[in-house]
Formats: sequence, C-alpha cells, structure tokens
Amino acid sequence: MDPDTSILETEQNMQKAVEYIIHEFAGVRTGKASPGLVENIDVNVASYGSSMKLKGLAVITVPEPRMIVVQPFDPSTTKDIEKAILESKVGLNPSNEGKHLRLPVPELSEERRKDLVKMVKGLAEEGRVRVRACRKDGMDAAKKMKAANEITEDGQRDFEESVQELTNKFIKEIDEHLVQKEKELMTV
Repeated sequence: MDPDTSILETEQNMQKAVEYIIHEFAGVRTGKASPGLVENIDVNVASYGSSMKLKGLAVITVPEPRMIVVQPFDPSTTKDIEKAILESKVGLNPSNEGKHLRLPVPELSEERRKDLVKMVKGLAEEGRVRVRACRKDGMDAAKKMKAANEITEDGQRDFEESVQELTNKFIKEIDEHLVQKEKELMTV
C-alpha cells in the first residue's frame, strides 16, 4: 500500500470516529425536544419478529419545543414502541393516544445536567480513544511500509508526522463538539 492511500484511509477512519461521537452527542437530552433523542431507539416488534430502529417504524415530529410526537406507520406497533421508549435510557414517559405517542420533554434539574455533562465527557473520551487507535494503525502501517522498503526513513517520519497532525485535528474537533454540547446542556 502506498503512503498516500494509507494516510487517506487513516483520515477516513478518524472521521468516522468523530461522526460516531457527534451522533452519540445528538442522543443526549438537553431539555429541548429533538427527534434525535428517540430516533435510534431499538424497538423489538413482536408482530414482525424482529428489532428495528424507531425512525424506521414511525414519523417523529416536534410540534412544540417540549413535545415529541411519534406516529407509527403501522398502528399495531404502538405498544412495542411505547415499551421500547420506556425501557430506553432517554428518561421520557410516553403518553399513548391510540394512533400516536406524545413524549413530553421535562425541564432538566441542575443535578441531572451535571450528570449528563459527565456522560458527554465520557463519550468524548471514547471518541479520543477511537482516534488514537486509528493513529496507532497509521503508525503501524508506516512501520510495515518501511520494513517492506516502500518508504525511506525520512518518508516514514513524514508519514508519522502527517498521522499525528490528523490525530490532533480530529481530537480538537471532538473537544470543540464537547464544549458546544456542555454549553447546550448547562443552558437553562
């Protein structure tokens, strides 16, 4: 494998790690209603005999700042969706209104906000660990290319510097998203 392809692959893997963390941040409740809070909940649908994401089973809307409405495509799945929301860790209590569910989003207490900030910091650290694992893979690729005489020692050093620059860039991006999410969580 040539160095350019390897650098590109490393960068793509780091980008995927950052995107995953951003996606996880979206699922953390901030006191405002958002479809992202519930759309990725796994729903075990007994009548289908399988498990699906909520966004594949229903239309999720936000008619008011503190209300999420879930309208199942198939009304027979309403009970399964309600059960999945109750069992999830989002902390919302659905109100079953026959053909749809209403999910009021309560105001967060100061203590709950601090707990969510701790959780978000843990997610950010997980993202940093993923990026560092990609860096390790990139550094290993450089060593393999050097051992196979595909690059020189100077080429290996340049390659490793490029991988480190990418690592710094993506960790900084995760930190920026963390600061933004913390601010969002602590804003009343």
